[in-house]
Amino acid sequence: MHKRTLTALLSTAALAAAPVALAQSVRLTDNAVRVGVLTDLSGVYSELSGQGSVRAAQLAVQDFVAANPSYRGRVQVVGVDHQNKADVASNKAAEMIDRQNVDMLVDLPTSSAALAASEVARQKKIPVMVVTGGTTALTNEKCNKYTFHYAYDNYMLANGTGTAVTKRGGNSWYIIYPNYAFGQDLNKQMIAAVTENKGRTVTASDATPFPNTDFSSYLLKAQGLKPKVFGTMQAGADLVNVVKQYNEFGLRQQGIGLGIGLLFETDVAALGQDAFAGALATVPWYWNLDQRSRDWAAKFEKSFGKKPTFAQAGVYSATMTYLQAVARARSDDGDAVVKALEGHRFSDFFARSAYIRPQDHRVLLDVYTVQVKSKAQAKENGDYYTRVSTIPAARAFQPLTESKCKF
Repeated sequence: MHKRTLTALLSTAALAAAPVALAQSVRLTDNAVRVGVLTDLSGVYSELSGQGSVRAAQLAVQDFVAANPSYRGRVQVVGVDHQNKADVASNKAAEMIDRQNVDMLVDLPTSSAALAASEVARQKKIPVMVVTGGTTALTNEKCNKYTFHYAYDNYMLANGTGTAVTKRGGNSWYIIYPNYAFGQDLNKQMIAAVTENKGRTVTASDATPFPNTDFSSYLLKAQGLKPKVFGTMQAGADLVNVVKQYNEFGLRQQGIGLGIGLLFETDVAALGQDAFAGALATVPWYWNLDQRSRDWAAKFEKSFGKKPTFAQAGVYSATMTYLQAVARARSDDGDAVVKALEGHRFSDFFARSAYIRPQDHRVLLDVYTVQVKSKAQAKENGDYYTRVSTIPAARAFQPLTESKCKF
């Protein structure tokens, strides 16, 4: 099977053999619902999303069909690589919708790719659940009727981590960020959070190439500036490189703390948790949050061979939320599903106290500020975080009064 176009058919039954009960009660185009996982299958975000996100969507379909047997053989998952490039994401999204008859798109790591695919979906009137892209533009100036922002966004990250670090005494920052939509937006959001909590930046932030492997010039600059916090807004493999070099340059021993914009479990695993120990981050979920999360994570690990990241858990939750909306709408028509999603309240193992805000399609949910444990503090493999606080859904995300979204 080609790596960049992975199609997982959950049933080999012919589509023409639709169950009579379903055919009579639900209107499905092509007699099927097709979930499109548009993701990074080959680049810097492939470990944290990638094939794991495709598998998470498949598990959601399996569980949905088990609870709704009239859909048996009628729900499929298609996984496609967007290579973290906006032009590729745009072309692949159009191809998935027009040629593979995909009814929704999900995942979308890399904000520029998410924005590009969101625009295609708007034109085609297909719902999009952005889980791994972080830019708040998706629910502001670039919002549209068919795009929903799930899991996290840059406002939530900065509101949680920027506030917590600054209030703990980290009140002078030097920030670097990857020079594309996600990094530019997170830099802006983090500066706002720091200054709102009476902190400051010691100099203008520096944009870095994306992707990048050598951050030595920025670390040398930090040594000269001597901020209390070296803020890195990188993600995935770029973040791993930054933190590795931060430790090699001995900034921690020089009294310069580490401020992380976006942290995934795979980043901690890549370097070992001692490299991140003591750092604060804000996450929408982690696998050992509670027993409900542990139970789902064990099921995922048994199926995929690795513990899930929050992005992969979010893809499961978003896929299930979409399919349940299809069931409520009794149709996979884009407009009907959007109507079924707007204003929906729910709580699953991933999204607690969740509410889909109809005005801008921000999915509100409880989130958590966590501190990375040292290896000595961990009780088992993958036990990375101590929960510092829970930020309720109503306070975790940008208030509606500040949103620039109009659709």
